[in-house]
Amino acid sequence: MTPGAGADDVVEAVFSIQARTLPLDPAQPLQQALVAHCPWLALDAGVGIHPLKLMPSGGQAAMVSQRTRLILRVNLERAGELCRLSGVELDVAGHPLRLGDVHVRKLTAHATVYAYRVAAESADEAAFMQSIAQELAAVAIVGERVCGKRNQLMLNGGVLDTFSLMVHGLAPEQSLRLQMRGLGPHRLMGCGVFVPHKSAAAVGV
Repeated sequence: MTPGAGADDVVEAVFSIQARTLPLDPAQPLQQALVAHCPWLALDAGVGIHPLKLMPSGGQAAMVSQRTRLILRVNLERAGELCRLSGVELDVAGHPLRLGDVHVRKLTAHATVYAYRVAAESADEAAFMQSIAQELAAVAIVGERVCGKRNQLMLNGGVLDTFSLMVHGLAPEQSLRLQMRGLGPHRLMGCGVFVPHKSAAAVGV
């Protein structure tokens, strides 16, 4: 996010959505569809898009629940621009997705935070955890780290390795700072976007 941004300067725009199906791997086409309407999303390194929660159908597309929400994390000054997307229909790789009602919410501090996926340079978990430790140390964020499931995303015709990650034992200020800045690249594809988590008992679905 913008250097010096505080917790009250970073918010989330939460959209209801109307869609029957989406690609099984919607991260990059969703990013492209949103950037087509708001080009500034691609220019702000701090913007994050939460991974969509979809239901496998056993076919070539995933089903979309009525409870699914599209959530974008942005600086407060940009929230109004996002809210104007309410009612817009996106083309997500041939799947129509209409943005519905939207509300804006603040981030909340929690001692345990979780990212469904964080981008990795390879499938090597040890190398991934070392790079995470270095990135956290560089911004003075401490806490216990638990690596979860490895997965892959389609990226420009290739694949991007990712791991889920939990960080716990965080002070409130560090929790908010980690949520604001995220970890690693590809935030518009849902990577490195942390959310509060109930406990450190388990990682990854």
